[in-house]
Amino acid sequence: MSKTKFRYNPKTLSYEKVRRSVGERVLRGIIFIAPTITLSIILGFVFAYRIESPKEKALQNEVETLKAEFAIVQERMQLVDQVTESIKQRDEDLYRTALGASSFPDELRLMGVGGSDAYKSYKNKSNSELLIATFSKLDQLERKLNAQSLSFKELAKLAKEREKRLASLPAIQPVNNKELKRMASGYGWRIDPVYGTRKMHWGTDFTAKVGTDIYATGDGVVEITRVNSWGYGREIVINHGFGYKTRYAHLSSFLVEVGDTVKRGDLIGLVGNTGKSTGAHLHYEVEKDGHKVNPINYFHSDLTPEQYEKIVEISNNALKSMD
Repeated sequence: MSKTKFRYNPKTLSYEKVRRSVGERVLRGIIFIAPTITLSIILGFVFAYRIESPKEKALQNEVETLKAEFAIVQERMQLVDQVTESIKQRDEDLYRTALGASSFPDELRLMGVGGSDAYKSYKNKSNSELLIATFSKLDQLERKLNAQSLSFKELAKLAKEREKRLASLPAIQPVNNKELKRMASGYGWRIDPVYGTRKMHWGTDFTAKVGTDIYATGDGVVEITRVNSWGYGREIVINHGFGYKTRYAHLSSFLVEVGDTVKRGDLIGLVGNTGKSTGAHLHYEVEKDGHKVNPINYFHSDLTPEQYEKIVEISNNALKSMD
């Protein structure tokens, strides 16, 4: 119970009861409850910022889990990066060397590199360092893989072209000559069988009966089927691409037409004795970039090393051609 206070009044020489105004009572009330309010606010801040709620704990646990998962992702990206570098080395040191290709340009391997603002949107986020490091590594991997994809596309194209080139080379004998008995005359200076003079023989002669099968020595397109009254007689010319052409002369008949696509080993004609010829045989020539070259240098796909040496010896010993 509040005490009643009195104040002495000298005018009336008596004690009078003190009566406080409403303002004074309100002020005294505020002074009384202010510490309580202040303490409540302080405790509220403490509880709000120092003591985690269950929801905040759950969010914090989720953040820690995500950090751990990001770390695992970074480890895996590092492994992928190592594998990518290994593939790059094989690309440069093995695949490109085997295919005779030049090194893949460094500027293409570095294409698409972002500037300093590439990760600007992550800088104001919590865990910004983790986000920037992860996405930066991911972008590096993407560039490397994209560049490697371009490199492999180039190598695949070169490999197909090389495969086509190898298939187009005139790499076998134009007649069945397993016994190596049909080589009558080789490439070089020989005695002309008709005029008896020394002249250049631009191909190789294979003796065979009229009607013996003649085969395309490489993939290509039939460019010429022509009948000459002298010289080559009935002849076929195949364009193999890559600067190679082959000629088959003195045939008895054609089994292909101009424009036909042929594969190595396809039957194209039959041996004959037409044109300037002293006996049934096939005259075979190889051209490279417009120059006639020694056909024997290309007989490597159907002969062993010993057989090749033997046929070279036979070719060099022949002094007279058959045409």
